Amino acid sequence: MENIESSVFKINTANGTGTGFYHKENDVIITNYHVVAGCHTVSIEGKDKNRYLTKVLYVNPGKDIAFLRADNLPKPVDTVVLNHSTISRTRDKVIVLGYPYGMPFTVTEGIVSNPRQSMGGSYYIQTDAAINPGNSGGPVINEKGELIGIVTSKFSDADNMGFAIPLETLKEELKVAGELSNTFTLGCSNCGGLIEEKTDYCPNCGTNIDEKLFEEIALSDFSLKVEEAISKLGIDPVLARSGWERWYFHQGSAEIRMFVYDNNYLFATSPLNDLPRKNLAEVYEYILTADTEPHRLSISDNQIYLSYRIHISDLYSNQKDQILENLAQLALKADALDNIFVNDFGAEMTHYSK
Repeated sequence: MENIESSVFKINTANGTGTGFYHKENDVIITNYHVVAGCHTVSIEGKDKNRYLTKVLYVNPGKDIAFLRADNLPKPVDTVVLNHSTISRTRDKVIVLGYPYGMPFTVTEGIVSNPRQSMGGSYYIQTDAAINPGNSGGPVINEKGELIGIVTSKFSDADNMGFAIPLETLKEELKVAGELSNTFTLGCSNCGGLIEEKTDYCPNCGTNIDEKLFEEIALSDFSLKVEEAISKLGIDPVLARSGWERWYFHQGSAEIRMFVYDNNYLFATSPLNDLPRKNLAEVYEYILTADTEPHRLSISDNQIYLSYRIHISDLYSNQKDQILENLAQLALKADALDNIFVNDFGAEMTHYSK
């Protein structure tokens, strides 16, 4: 089990997070369409917290399947097994791997409640394993590490009722993987034809196609301004996106978080260090006297933070350029300060640190 965990990734987009897993034979990351809907480029992140730019190669909205490729991704040695003939049966034990709610890697267990549950004209594997937002696109495997299905959804008002796309459906889609170029490609939900150019109908079978499926969701003007600050750090903003108007990334060892707070404020913060057991008086004095303006050092839940808050309206004032510089400087300052607290006061890095 531990060997294949490195082949399961968190998928970060401007709309939220999900899960995907690597398929060695076709060199693609497999996930749900709804995880990457409206995106042509996303980032993936493993347990080591490193992020990689990733292209969305292929989507089939009707089957809720997508294939991605990260050219610079170190290829996992061990992966989930797809080429097997095991048939899922009621009460078989299953394991769900993924990143629920964008949290660190998580494993949950359950059983197959129904291996062939009919919903909306398609069949799904129903399981009682814990499935939550963020698990979407992740693998459902058996104890041998063999893929049983891909997490796709759960009933929001029901407990212990999650659903997975069966392996057989995925295998049908993988037949086209070898034909894909680096161009964003749509799979026709009716005939399976590959469509690379924006159109309102399938050239192969004539089925109506929603042209919006080819388009990327536009970022808000506010998001574009924040991403100007992230770009100042030499970081591609795609690598920082972790949801709508939300950015989590690392500058050196320090985790940087930027998000909207109370609908009115842009809050940027970094959890620097865990408080040391000794030298607390010296730590407190440093926090109270160190000149970190316009940023602020503070302590919360036994952790040291560096933070910066501005009203969103200030980004539309003549202070904009200075604010963007302050946001970038928070990241650089956090990467320096976490080392100062370790070296001078005996503090430790937080578990968020890299």
